[in-house]
Amino acid sequence: MSSAKNLSPRQLAAFTAAILAFPIAIGILLLTSNWQIGLGSLLVIFAGGYWLILVTMERFIYRKIKLIYKLIYQTKATKKEEMYFKYILPQKSIDEVRADVEEWGERRNREIELLRQNEAYRKEFLQNLAHEFKTPIFAIQGYVDTLLGGAMEEEAIRKRFLENTSKNVDRLVNLMNDLDEISKLERGEQLLAKQNFPIQDLIKEIYDSLSIKTQAKNIRTIIKKGCEAPITVFADKEKIKQVLINLVENATKYGKHNGNIVASIYDTDDQHVLIEISDDGIGIEEEHLPRIFERFYRTDTARSRDKGGTGLGLAICKHIIEAHGQSIHVRSTPDVGTTIGFTLESKRD
Repeated sequence: MSSAKNLSPRQLAAFTAAILAFPIAIGILLLTSNWQIGLGSLLVIFAGGYWLILVTMERFIYRKIKLIYKLIYQTKATKKEEMYFKYILPQKSIDEVRADVEEWGERRNREIELLRQNEAYRKEFLQNLAHEFKTPIFAIQGYVDTLLGGAMEEEAIRKRFLENTSKNVDRLVNLMNDLDEISKLERGEQLLAKQNFPIQDLIKEIYDSLSIKTQAKNIRTIIKKGCEAPITVFADKEKIKQVLINLVENATKYGKHNGNIVASIYDTDDQHVLIEISDDGIGIEEEHLPRIFERFYRTDTARSRDKGGTGLGLAICKHIIEAHGQSIHVRSTPDVGTTIGFTLESKRD
């Protein structure tokens, strides 16, 4: 017979009843010297012991176990669960029940840890959101108060302060637009207008539209050698354009002077195309990589805010790519550069 710790309740009851029945039956056989009485005693004691032990376990032990399961799930048992408690649960060994409870405990611990992380992220997000709004609002308030305090009479000062106020208003508008965009993406309200288009043509268009910014830092924008042959993808062209603009703008902001921005396109299989945008700039520390697609997350707060932007660009990229049912990833090494890549669906016939 297998080890007692792996026995089912019925096997355990039979095993225990046998242990009790055999010595008693042997004792009766020795006292009576009648094998028929000894055999009868064995059968009666075994049957009675088996029934008594099994009933005891089912009524007391497994009733407690059923209660534990109900407390674990914290719901009124459905018909399916009642069938489980009645027929399946009694077939489980105590070790299997213990394993179920341990698994439930581990699952609850993971859920609690996730809730703690989410709460920490929520607090951080609210702090960052308050800071993003506070900075331009306080700047606007300062300029307006100064103008109302008498600076209106000075034309040069008035013009400069109004221009700065306008820039901060634009920053607030961009922030609100990005928040609205990411909220719609999260709620699934942004419908995708997918079409076939060559991804290289779109990348070249983005390079041309951002050429003033890249030329200011003398950054070369190129498509990697060997990736020039047109590859057609099936996606929402305007949304992917938004992704590429964000990635190329980031590569320009954090790329080095006289550096390069390289686009790589790979037809990975018959269903997916991989697009990567690489720079040779300041790079990102490894500890920050898992969080760079979070809203308002900045690897270097002071330096990032000096570069401008709302802090939502990469989060929007992530949501757009995930809305396509695809994935986005990052690789980076400090002082070597950063590569952000994403997949898209291949051309559809």
